[in-house]
Amino acid sequence: MDTFSLHFEHVDVFARHPLSGNGLSVFFLEQELSASLMLRLTQEMRQFESIFLSPTAEPTRFCARIFTMEEELGFAGHPIIGAAAALHARHFQNASEVHLHLMTPEKGIPVVSRRVDSVYSAEMDQGEASYLGTVDPGRYDEILAALNLSHPDLAEPLPLEVVSTGLPYLIVPIKTNLDRAAIQIPNFESLLADIGAKFVYVLDVNEFEGRTWDNDGRVEDIATGSAAGPAAAYLVHHGLAAEDSAIRINQGRFVDRPSEMLVTVRTGAKPGISVSGQVCFVGKGVLELPTLFYQRMS
Repeated sequence: MDTFSLHFEHVDVFARHPLSGNGLSVFFLEQELSASLMLRLTQEMRQFESIFLSPTAEPTRFCARIFTMEEELGFAGHPIIGAAAALHARHFQNASEVHLHLMTPEKGIPVVSRRVDSVYSAEMDQGEASYLGTVDPGRYDEILAALNLSHPDLAEPLPLEVVSTGLPYLIVPIKTNLDRAAIQIPNFESLLADIGAKFVYVLDVNEFEGRTWDNDGRVEDIATGSAAGPAAAYLVHHGLAAEDSAIRINQGRFVDRPSEMLVTVRTGAKPGISVSGQVCFVGKGVLELPTLFYQRMS
């Protein structure tokens, strides 16, 4: 049977050791794939997200497509971090540090991968945060009930606020009962869209620990780099964390995949947000698919 091959690397991102952090499939493309096929491949791998990388004429610049099991995303954090380390190990083995530029259909993302001995970490520049608006307090109880929380859980007087570094997150600041948080309603995505958000991030502002899910509430994300930037920006904006210093955001404890993301909200001549984390290599492989299937999906 005539087949074509797809090489991939499996990595754990924001992980202190293998089999923790957020798993990711990194595909290295030698031919163009359709969006429908990349979505099917992501569903096959059953990771929260997969990233598909294509080379360009510049050796440190790559085109990137990011998919969840439901849709394509214009930006996501842990796939960018994991892809940078995977590219470093695959193409720049002799370098201890490599500066890369990953181009999604929506934005270009500078990212640095570093290797110390055999340990890889990567740091991406998410740019500056956009504060897209606070929620009318009259809607707080509706939103909290949808998240299995109540008004006493709120860290008042902090607002519910939509913050974005590429994906708009509704930051819900709480002081208690993070363990109870869960999406309880079927139309939660519509509720978020009504206030200008794509996803929610429930943030314990005392412990700097967060939780988020797909909008159906079925799958909890383990470590969300695209949310860590907005969360840290929120903490700095409201005087809960210091600018120009590493802020540790924890996530994944409730799905037994503890993860840590380091975020710096930079000021000065080059303001912006840097998100970094360790990447552990778990495995690699090749998918062999019939050429006729590839052509039918193209």
